[in-house]
Amino acid sequence: MNRQIRRLGVGIMLLFVALFVNLNYLQIIHAGALNSNPLNGEAVVKEYTAQRGDIISADGVTLATSVPTNDQFKYLRQYPTGALFEEVTGFFSFTYGSEGAERTYDKVLTGKKSPFKLPTSIKGIKSFLTNTNASQSITLTVLDKLQTVARNGLAGRQGSVVAIVPKTGAILALYSNPSFDPNQLTGHNQSIVESNYKAISAIPGSALDPPAYRQRWFPGSSFKVITSSAVYDHQPALANQVQPNLAALPLPQTNLQLHNFAGEVCGGNLLQLFTVSCDTGFGQIGLSLGAQSLYSEAHGFGFDQTPPLDLPFAAQSYFPPAASFAQSLPTLAYSAIGQEDVQATPLEMALMTAGIANGGVIMAPHVLDHVTNSQNQTVETFKPSTWLTATSPATAAAVTTLMVSVVNSPNGTGGAAAIPGITVAGKTGTAQTGTGGTDDWFVAFAPAQDPQIAVSVVLPNQGIGTEIQGGTLAAPIAKAMIETYLSTNPSTLKSNG
Repeated sequence: MNRQIRRLGVGIMLLFVALFVNLNYLQIIHAGALNSNPLNGEAVVKEYTAQRGDIISADGVTLATSVPTNDQFKYLRQYPTGALFEEVTGFFSFTYGSEGAERTYDKVLTGKKSPFKLPTSIKGIKSFLTNTNASQSITLTVLDKLQTVARNGLAGRQGSVVAIVPKTGAILALYSNPSFDPNQLTGHNQSIVESNYKAISAIPGSALDPPAYRQRWFPGSSFKVITSSAVYDHQPALANQVQPNLAALPLPQTNLQLHNFAGEVCGGNLLQLFTVSCDTGFGQIGLSLGAQSLYSEAHGFGFDQTPPLDLPFAAQSYFPPAASFAQSLPTLAYSAIGQEDVQATPLEMALMTAGIANGGVIMAPHVLDHVTNSQNQTVETFKPSTWLTATSPATAAAVTTLMVSVVNSPNGTGGAAAIPGITVAGKTGTAQTGTGGTDDWFVAFAPAQDPQIAVSVVLPNQGIGTEIQGGTLAAPIAKAMIETYLSTNPSTLKSNG
């Protein structure tokens, strides 16, 4: 009997040890994995009941806030400006997760990532000791007034507008149409949210995939900014070489020809070609430069690289590798004018333009300006940094001269962007899509002598005709963006007039 009792006691002790080991494993070693497991409903609900700070525009408009509720989630995330800033803020949804700044700065908004800062006053100390709210608010670099100008300029048409400060990389505007109201995805009635998601998914233009930094189009002649930079960086003699007046350029290795837009006859040196956006001349320049020079320049400006934007999943723009042109020189000519397989996001084209404006240096793009805690103290401020040195100051200055000619010469294709008293540098783009339409671009910066803003505008999938071009559709939007931004600083207008 004693032996059986001893065996039973040993067995119970072994079970107790096993239970102790298992509990410690679950609670200590495996706790993180269990908490982050998407099947852990309690953890998911806890995440979405945490108090979040506000998201605020640079001009003081509340873009996202949380309001108390009486349900299990405790708070409802709301977006007072609706669809206007959806591409920037993204959304915070129990059903579909988070997007945009809500995703990038999730731990900042909830206070899980919080730089500690001691209070500096008696009032601050009292608030610090009694306040249990760990949430933090973020102020972004985007401006409500510029975002509104972008929306009004697109006027319901498909397109994207990106505006950036060349010297810092701060994003001033990031707007696309189609867009959607993020409030449709943040409700606590799951069946309604799911129905809204299906409706948004059905909108042509993939609104759920932010067009300004995740979708790509043919850049067309706006890419000639890079081709021209390659001339100055690799074969500067080409800048003064006169290309013949042609309506169509015979292409090597084939009996095909590269035609100018609307049958135009053009030629001349680089300045003349750039001003009127002469495709035959730039096609020949691309062939003269060679694949490696053109690819190196495109890569230097950010193509085939992921922009370090502080919004999730920014797409790479695409320029084919040099080796791909070895047996296909005609595609090199077309690539030099931003056609064939060349594709770019609106963000990339804004960064390209900002690089020229900033003496060849492309700053890392960002939407965060600063972070404040629940005591309204600034606890973190974004520090600008260089992303790429795309070209030299000399090349940037030479290309700026070309871009100024586009807007200010009588025969320039970008005259619709001219602003009295301000020197605007720009470039048009009207890319043939091969589907009976065009992707219409305009990129610009101003004032040319001391650039304060760079802008990229695209209206994809437009029709074909002399009245449907980057210079007629996109340039006026860029002009409105520049005018609105510079009007907030009259001293800039006066010093550069």
